[in-house]
This record gives sequence, C-alpha cells and structure tokens, in this order.
Amino acid sequence: MHTVSELERIASQVRRDIIRMTNRAKSGHPGGSLGCADFCTAMYFSILRHHPEHFSMDGIGEDIFIISNGHISPVFYSVLSRSGYFDTQELSTFRFIDSRLQGHPSTLEGLPGIRVATGSLGQGLSVSIGAALAKKLNRDEHFVYCLMGDGELQEGQVWEAAMYASAGKVDNLILTIDYNGKQIDGPLEEVLSLGDLKAKWEAFGWQVHEMNGNNMQDVLDIMKSVQDFTGTGKPNVIIMKTEMGYGVDFMTGTHLWHGVPPNDEQAEEALSQLEETLGDF
Repeated sequence: MHTVSELERIASQVRRDIIRMTNRAKSGHPGGSLGCADFCTAMYFSILRHHPEHFSMDGIGEDIFIISNGHISPVFYSVLSRSGYFDTQELSTFRFIDSRLQGHPSTLEGLPGIRVATGSLGQGLSVSIGAALAKKLNRDEHFVYCLMGDGELQEGQVWEAAMYASAGKVDNLILTIDYNGKQIDGPLEEVLSLGDLKAKWEAFGWQVHEMNGNNMQDVLDIMKSVQDFTGTGKPNVIIMKTEMGYGVDFMTGTHLWHGVPPNDEQAEEALSQLEETLGDF
C-alpha cells in the first residue's frame, strides 16, 4: 500500500506525462487531465482491486473503472502505463498515426486497460450500469467505478441512466463527477448551469458524497468510506471538486487549457514546476 506522500509523487510524474504527451502530439486535452491526476493516481495505485498483468475485457473478479469523459485520455494512459498495463515508452506515441493511444480511448487497437471506447460524452454512466448489473448476475462482489465531467452532465442520457440506476438499485456502482466548473466554451455557469447538483442527485435517488479531488488524503478517505455505502439499495455519486489544470500555475483554474496543448516553451515552464519521480518516458 502506497503512502499519501508516495501517491503524491506518482501524481507529479503523471502530470509530467500529460504535459509531455500533449506537447509532443501538439494535440490533446491537458486541463482536465491535470485536474484529475490525483484522483486517477489514487484509483490505480490504491483503491482499485485490479490485475494489470492479467487484463481481461470481462473484468470478472476485479473492479472496473470507466472514464466516460474520454477526452482526458492523457491522464488515463499515464496511470495505466505507470501501474503496469503497458510499457511507459508507448506514451510517446500518443495521438500519432497507428498508435494504440488514440485521442479518445478505443478498444479497436487492443490497448490493455481499455474496456470501452469513450469520449462521446454522456454514455459512460449507461455502460457502467450495464457492467455493474453483469457483476450482480455473476455474483461478483467487486465494484464498478465511473468518472464523468461536469459539463458532460448537460447530456440528457446521463439523467436517464441516473433514473435507471436508482430504480434498479444498482448499488455496486460508484460514480465520481469531476466538478471543476469549466468546459471547453467557458465556465459552466455561463454555458449551461447545473444548478444545485447535490440536490439533483439526491432527488434522483442517489447517495451523494463530496470530496476535494486535489487533496490526496481526502481522495483516499472518501473513496474508501463510500465503499461502506454500497449494497444498501442505492447507487453512490461523489461530487469531486477540482481545479482544471491543477499543478501548473498558468494552467490552473481556466477553461483555456481544456483542449489546447502547451507549446515547447510552455511545456518547459510547466515541467519545471513538476517533480520527475518515476523517470520520464
């Protein structure tokens, strides 16, 4: 089991990977990836019960994690490689022609760790519900975790899925919402306000939890405590407050880095703020 300090050091390397991948490709989504680096590091190095060395598409006998907001693929690929799903050197192929590391996660290329193609926003929760129900049918007591973006909640399919999960008592499902308040066109409040998000999910019959996604200790504490609320007849959702671009001062707290890669000078400045802890690819 990794300590909080060790996980923070891994997250620093993950952030370096994000900067280097998007800079090298001259394409990609660094903002949300940086904001979710602590959460994804905690998931793959502490929370998930998974077997990187024996990856299988069905996920039987292990937890399943689905990133619905697939545009933050840089952070996903980084934690997958760093936790042992594939060689870290492959990160250098991100978004290149014929790479297994497509701009959005895809199953076509057979990249270990990817069970569903995501990035067409609004679909991940529906898929996660299906996976969770399959685990119930298989009497598999492992969990299904899903991560969604806050702007993604503007998709109608999300709320259809939310109704179904509650009505169907899908209580082995744990959804996390990356609530950074930003989307590609600007602040959520200016594009399409989500209103009282906690009240909405409670009204849909979910158990609602909150956490600071940029505080490793809080992520560990909340993710572990939510497990105690599973099996009670209600699905669980965590509203995770993060800062887009967290970890790099000039990227933090603005939507401008949602889908814009850093140029060479910006990448150099960003990397100077992030400790290299596991060795760059």
